[in-house]
Amino acid sequence: MTSQNEAVMDRNMAIEAVRVTEAGAIAAAKWVGRGDEKEADAAAVDAMRTALNRLHIDGTVVIGEGERDEAPMLFIGEKVGAGGPKIDIALDPLEGTTLTAKANANAMAVLALAPDGDFLNAPDTYMEKIAIGGGYRDGLIDITATPQENLNALAKEKGVDVSSLTVCILDRPRHEGLIAAVRDAGARIFLIADGDIFGVMATSDPDSGIDMYLGSGGAPEGVLAAAALQSIGGQMQGQLLFRNDDEIGRARKLGIEDLDRIYGLDDLASGDVIFCATGVTDGAMLQGVRRSPGVLETHSIVMRSITGTVREVVTKHNSDRKTVFDD
Repeated sequence: MTSQNEAVMDRNMAIEAVRVTEAGAIAAAKWVGRGDEKEADAAAVDAMRTALNRLHIDGTVVIGEGERDEAPMLFIGEKVGAGGPKIDIALDPLEGTTLTAKANANAMAVLALAPDGDFLNAPDTYMEKIAIGGGYRDGLIDITATPQENLNALAKEKGVDVSSLTVCILDRPRHEGLIAAVRDAGARIFLIADGDIFGVMATSDPDSGIDMYLGSGGAPEGVLAAAALQSIGGQMQGQLLFRNDDEIGRARKLGIEDLDRIYGLDDLASGDVIFCATGVTDGAMLQGVRRSPGVLETHSIVMRSITGTVREVVTKHNSDRKTVFDD
């Protein structure tokens, strides 16, 4: 028997979503190593917007490039699609603009889809985050606990010493105290320059060597990371951080009244979620766009929470054609 959500999210929508991230990645890849973050991001945004408008959905961007006055395309509240079921869209056309500009690892184009109302409408503020992979008892981590307490709990659950654990943290001055606390607890640290969606996702990849993600990053990226964890398994908590009254006003504008609320995984992304990402540069989880005469090759991952499926998609695009969507 087909559920209402399954009826809304047609099974073919997953491959159509991949076409969107493929378009963003291919457009951004032209700017790899060229030192221009804005042009790389703009290229990805434009390509993904065009691709989204080909989908047979009545889509609303709930996590995008920012509010309308800041983002001329793919802004929060923008309508996309050619008509169809009501779908909420969370996206980061280029996760890792600096990574792309510097030709560093782990840049990717990211998109998540869910039926109307299943994503948190997160304001463009920071969010404190903690995440681990799947397979552990519920409630193992607690964002209000100290790094030592969370690491001790995870180590005990895994049956190992804290010294064998690796924590992924964004390399930012604001994390100096956190980094010191994690090292004092005895754990190792994997510092990343950008891309905390990757950092959260990596906790569920046994080959990454990352056991926990800690620290603050963008709240919109937190929603996208939660969308991924819904499919690959894991635990996550987030709490919005506000630096000024303007950011508080943005939150209230989106209907957030409890400014101190701690969000669990299901609060951030729930229901039937499709998540996909396509590599722009080579990384720990995805290969970047590869070029050979007449061919562009992309490497993507696509996941669906309702089925628990995780697929890797390698696509060869004829680069001589007008658009990669003509197939």
